[in-house]
Amino acid sequence: MTSTPPLTPPNRFCNVAVVGAGYVGLPTAVTLASFGHTVTVAENDPTRLARLRAGQPAIQEPDLEPLLRRGIASSTLHFTPSARTAASDADVIFLCVPTPQDLDGSADLRFVQAVIADIAPVLRPGAIVVNKSTVPVGTAHRVADLINRRDVVVVSNPEFLREGSAISDSLHPERIVVGCDYAAPAYVVAGLFAATNAPVLITDTATSELIKYAANAFLATKLSYVNAIAGLCEATGADVGDLVTGLGLDSRIGAKFLNPGPGWGGSCLPKDTSALSVTARASGFEFPLLDAVIATNDAQFDRTASKVLSLLDPATPSRVAVWGLTFKAGTDDRRDSPALEIISRLQASHVTVTSYDPTVDASLAASDLAGITLFNDPYEAAEDADVVVVLTEWSEFARPDWDRLANVMRQKSFVDARNVTDPAQAAAAGFTYLSVGRREVLNPDFLTTTTRSKEEQA
Repeated sequence: MTSTPPLTPPNRFCNVAVVGAGYVGLPTAVTLASFGHTVTVAENDPTRLARLRAGQPAIQEPDLEPLLRRGIASSTLHFTPSARTAASDADVIFLCVPTPQDLDGSADLRFVQAVIADIAPVLRPGAIVVNKSTVPVGTAHRVADLINRRDVVVVSNPEFLREGSAISDSLHPERIVVGCDYAAPAYVVAGLFAATNAPVLITDTATSELIKYAANAFLATKLSYVNAIAGLCEATGADVGDLVTGLGLDSRIGAKFLNPGPGWGGSCLPKDTSALSVTARASGFEFPLLDAVIATNDAQFDRTASKVLSLLDPATPSRVAVWGLTFKAGTDDRRDSPALEIISRLQASHVTVTSYDPTVDASLAASDLAGITLFNDPYEAAEDADVVVVLTEWSEFARPDWDRLANVMRQKSFVDARNVTDPAQAAAAGFTYLSVGRREVLNPDFLTTTTRSKEEQA
């Protein structure tokens, strides 16, 4: 294992192919193009491809469109429907294809395998194939076996992008991790990102592949832990807001990923924790901690749905308005969204669900939103609702017009599963209000040290 300081750029700019223009591939491509490399992106979806060639990203991501348009204008960024075409002239080929969860919980590598079968015959001698997608331990060796060429090297370079800040994370990464059995190709791949001045870790492929899973599993652990602690706060009368402030001030713990909520989801944490659990079992290693993390998250979905149901009369038809459908704010991604998990539980209890999300056009049908009546305005979604529940932390939900909401709802009940609204304002408007682990009514004379201003403390 070798840890290195930030690397100098390669002695020439590289021809790079990126296969897949999704939440990983497109930010990677536009970033590398902004560094001066010539990048060809392969995207086989005709609609997405047409939009990309017109400078319109097919995903919602802050600051993505300007970099996309700049790359096209400077001729450092190109698009093609063919992975084979993109790879045939490339020095480095990044695989950024989906690795969804298979039926047994493992990572499904069929998209990776299909791309390799397509491009292997046309790769240039000396080409470097990079696994950028999150893949199980041993995948680099499996890909090398599939390519079956001595003049091509396979490298692992896991991504650590957060949806909603993927461009910032690409331009200013906290670390670059490269795994390879040979030093020279590893340094070539690391050198592509030299402009970021990020610290670089060069290691073997197995360790590199496991780092990504270990990181996501640890983040999931923090989230499950704080959600469990929030439940304990509700049981004991403690306040989770002050509690996590106290935890976060400990430098050994840190404040990030300590926000309680309806449960965690998205395109990474559910499938990666599941895949890591499968890897552990296949390796003969017992990992009860990880299994408990996953089970605790499932219980949080149940707990959130139960809060909503507790405000409804089971003897009469009920209507719940859900604010937010994406798995978090700042993205249009609904894959494994906690909102959809909770909605499915409400629907199983025969609750009618309406919804508003700023990324969802109510006029467009979506298979994952079947049975949900969609609106393009949050107050229209709340009309005649018995309960409004916030399931995504969009900023526009933080300060609702409580009086307007009270006027359109059938019953004034509100569940804030993201702790973004003010309990006092809700109470003043006459709402029955529930959140996650917070003391909903505090003595106005009670202020903790952490909530007093510096002037007051002085």
